[in-house]
Amino acid sequence: MNAELEHVIALQRLDSTAHDAKRRLAEQPEREKAFEGRLDTARRRLAADKERLAENQTARRAVEKDVAVHQGRLSKFREQAMAVKTNQEYHAVQKEIGFAQGEIKTIEDKILELMVEADDLTAAVKRAEAELASEQKAVDADRRAMATELAAMKSSLERIAGERAEVVRGLSAKALAIFELVLRRRNGVAVAQARDGICTVCHVRLRPQVFNTILRNDQIVQCDSCQRILYHVPAAAPAASSSVPQSAQ
Repeated sequence: MNAELEHVIALQRLDSTAHDAKRRLAEQPEREKAFEGRLDTARRRLAADKERLAENQTARRAVEKDVAVHQGRLSKFREQAMAVKTNQEYHAVQKEIGFAQGEIKTIEDKILELMVEADDLTAAVKRAEAELASEQKAVDADRRAMATELAAMKSSLERIAGERAEVVRGLSAKALAIFELVLRRRNGVAVAQARDGICTVCHVRLRPQVFNTILRNDQIVQCDSCQRILYHVPAAAPAASSSVPQSAQ
């Protein structure tokens, strides 16, 4: 293969690797935002469960106050029952006592409901706390992995910069100018493989004489359509098959 063609292929590989590394580095803020989003979701779930538990406790205190009020009324009616002088007054007081007892029973049932609900809500809070702790642990691990990856990407970029400078030294000014121009115009892809008479990037069929020249890989040839530098990878020779005699039955 032509030396300059080998160099532009190597240069394209280095630039593509560098591009991917830079893209991953640029994604860091969004990845960090995603980590915070995961934690925020877990925090909001815990806060909502705690709020429901607090509302339950507030409602229970209010209901318990109502019980105290009705119990005070009940005690008052019982005292009045001891002092009544007529059957009519006695029946009236008994009616009030029955009403107060009914109210107390209803409120006590409500307290029991709130207590059962409080148990469920307390369990939900504990689950949400465990989920938040688990998510925090997972996010911390993901952050460490990201930090390791970013350090590797930065190291890779430094290595690629050195390798690229070495490759560039092996190119003529003309070949480098062609490569850099196409690289800017074609979204970072200046080199493409030609296969079966077609540019594999823009998918335009090449003129037969152009493709025949590309098959030799002995010079810089550009696609008539996208202007990318083209090269050809010869098909691998089929592996020799070996006959293995079958064992006698």
